[in-house]
Amino acid sequence: MFWGVIPIYWKLMPMVDPLDILCYRIVWSFLFMLIYIFATKKWTLFLTEVKSVLKEKKKLFAIICAAILISLNWFTFIYTVSQGHVTQASLGYYMNPLVNVLLATLILKEKLNRSGMIACGLALTGVILLTVQTGQLPLAPLVMAVTFSFYGLIKKGVTVSSYTGLTIETFVILPLALIYLVFFSKQGFMNYEVSTNMLLVGAGVVTAIPLLLFAEAAKKISYIILGFIQYVGPTLMLLSALFLYHEPYSAEQFMAFGCIWLGIAVFTYGNIYAYRKEKQFTK
Repeated sequence: MFWGVIPIYWKLMPMVDPLDILCYRIVWSFLFMLIYIFATKKWTLFLTEVKSVLKEKKKLFAIICAAILISLNWFTFIYTVSQGHVTQASLGYYMNPLVNVLLATLILKEKLNRSGMIACGLALTGVILLTVQTGQLPLAPLVMAVTFSFYGLIKKGVTVSSYTGLTIETFVILPLALIYLVFFSKQGFMNYEVSTNMLLVGAGVVTAIPLLLFAEAAKKISYIILGFIQYVGPTLMLLSALFLYHEPYSAEQFMAFGCIWLGIAVFTYGNIYAYRKEKQFTK
């Protein structure tokens, strides 16, 4: 739900360049994470985990890759929204669970039940219909879907706490973000009106909180289920695109999204049915 309403937040800053917003997200997310670690008295545990990461080269490499992937995802998303294409942004996150399912079955060897297969087929049909309707490969949505799915896969596999992982990720990109904002940004560092500066500071909070929640969820539940839960976000984005920003929306698009929504319903029903059956069996 957090991610579903975030486009509204970025829309409040039309005067800020998308690359600048990306860099401010990184800077303020890092500072927010430091405040969070101090406030929750987790500094000792954090330092212990950092030392462990520095010793394990594979783990450090994975976190660096995660930092690059999430930065690319953020920029693509912010740029797409800033150009007035919230519907396209929502499509990217509608495609994301399909990539999640693909990675889960191929890499994690998670099993997909019959309802899951039907749901994936319906969702894939919807995505293909949307692609055909636009007449071009949805590059930005594809970038968002693929980068975030691989990011989630890394988060699931790296055995560090969510707050340590996110803090290191933002720290990896922090020097580049600061160099750009101080020396290359046309506007200069925090050289906006007070209200805009406050929104930029808040970008760290609205970025970090859902990522912390996501990292915790990725470790605790099936990656397939995690993927389908993520359909809540793009649905909220789509509703804001239609009713807040009045982006054009055709009957053909409605049919395509209808296939995706039907897939979500099938998947949800299948999981509820399986849960009840398992509960009866344990009794």
